[in-house]
Amino acid sequence: MAERVPPEVQHYAVKYQQLQNLLAQILTEKSAVETELKEVNRVLSELEKLPDDVEIYKSVGHVLVKTNKSAVQSELNERKELLELRLRALEKQEKEARRQLEEVQAKIKEIIARTYKTAEKALKGQAG
Repeated sequence: MAERVPPEVQHYAVKYQQLQNLLAQILTEKSAVETELKEVNRVLSELEKLPDDVEIYKSVGHVLVKTNKSAVQSELNERKELLELRLRALEKQEKEARRQLEEVQAKIKEIIARTYKTAEKALKGQAG
């Protein structure tokens, strides 16, 4: 006899898969933000070692443009703040997605346990 998956479990299984996909997207974006943040921090650290009057060129599209150290540091510090803010938001989203995954997983286990207890009682009733 083929066992059927209860519709309620199917519903939660779909929800679980959607949450897994969402978590994967969050983790991918979080990784990209962390990588960029490390790069910004590395560049800021290197800029600190340079004298204030050094000539600096930054890439604007396919062109290198001459600028000064303080302007580059200002831009990078602003970018760093934005990245840190985005990272905090992604960490909150990750935490919430993981919580929801655990919740759905517990619900699936509960439904399966309840379904098998009901089936077990029905079989005992037929046998007795």
